[in-house]
Amino acid sequence: MAGELTDIPQSLLERAREEALAAGLTLSHDEGGFYLTDGALLVRGDFMRMRSRIKQNALNRELLVKAARIKGIAAPLSIFDATAGLGEDSFLLAAAGHNVVLCERNPVIAILLVSAIEQARQTPELSETAARMKAEYADGVQSLRDLESAPDVVLLDPMFPERRKSAAVKKKLQLLQRIEMPCDDEQGLLEAAFAAGPRKIIVKRPAKGPYLAERKPDYSLAGKAIRFDCYSLPR
Repeated sequence: MAGELTDIPQSLLERAREEALAAGLTLSHDEGGFYLTDGALLVRGDFMRMRSRIKQNALNRELLVKAARIKGIAAPLSIFDATAGLGEDSFLLAAAGHNVVLCERNPVIAILLVSAIEQARQTPELSETAARMKAEYADGVQSLRDLESAPDVVLLDPMFPERRKSAAVKKKLQLLQRIEMPCDDEQGLLEAAFAAGPRKIIVKRPAKGPYLAERKPDYSLAGKAIRFDCYSLPR
């Protein structure tokens, strides 16, 4: 199943709840939308806590917003996030004025993602940003291959095994790591991104992590913990 998520299909919800239960977790819903819990910890998509980061002065300092810029082309750019997760990076890009399609292959995380977007659309101070976000439940590699037109930017943030073992991972994110597998085909993911024909590919990595599929980028923007590797493609 693939397609934009607005009203969550019952079949997807059932699949997500089964997958959560198999990992010893529960996918539930309250006035704040869907959330995942193990009975002690709870995680949900939440863009409200990012309000300070989308104020204009702060937003202009975000490494990802800088990485997405393309010389000679003004916003809005079309951006395809092939590994969306809970969508926080895409939220920053949407706040910068870009139109973002978010693709998530895990049914549980896809539901948390669309729930967060719907909550943001109902929040006056976030609604304009959320309106530029469209979520899809689908495999990112296949979706890249199926694109009818090339986006300006492809964003990739694949999990990889080293991150799962890090003691620095926040406890709440450990819930997600119990259901989301790391990328098992880095080469295929990056090749699909190049084949999609964007103007730029951005890959999010830990600051000292290896290049995706061992392919050196044209340049990188790095902070203390995170690095954005940028590949520029001719059009």
